[in-house]
Amino acid sequence: MTARQPLDECPATVATDAGMLVLWDPQRFEAVVDYDTWEDELLEDEDILRHIQAGVLVPLNVGGDGAFGVLVRSGTAVEPAMLTEREAAHRLVASQPYLFVSRGRALVGGIEGVSGDVSDGVLEQPVPEGRCAVVVHLIDWQAEAGSQDKERRPVPGALPDFVVLVNPAQLGQGTFRSEVNTFEAPNG
Repeated sequence: MTARQPLDECPATVATDAGMLVLWDPQRFEAVVDYDTWEDELLEDEDILRHIQAGVLVPLNVGGDGAFGVLVRSGTAVEPAMLTEREAAHRLVASQPYLFVSRGRALVGGIEGVSGDVSDGVLEQPVPEGRCAVVVHLIDWQAEAGSQDKERRPVPGALPDFVVLVNPAQLGQGTFRSEVNTFEAPNG
């Protein structure tokens, strides 16, 4: 089942020079105010994994630097967020659900930008409060005819690189992905 994209929905471009985009709960990272406090919380994979397991950070990790189009779509128990037909037709892979314990908002950006504040290049998104299941979809936007200009850049209206669906966790849902790498390796 797919959904229509609301007319006011527009992907944002977020970038990373640290090899990973993330979605995070800004209230959990209010103490991150400079590089030293960031390093204490997020420098090592073990640190990142601890935050994933706590449900306060979700990786959008394809293992590379760059600027990426990201669309975060939130749903409810009655009307869950879903991919549109266009997005579903160009989906490369989807993650298993990650736990996100929400206080009503999430930020998305490069892992190097994680803090309690919204800064330049960070997307702020309202999301359902409580325990949420977050599924990250990697989209092959370049495969859609007419999606690129002569310089191979996305044209207005092109699909994003990532569509992130945030829905309330289903009653009894207890198993969530807790890996730094967002997607399973092929054949594994």
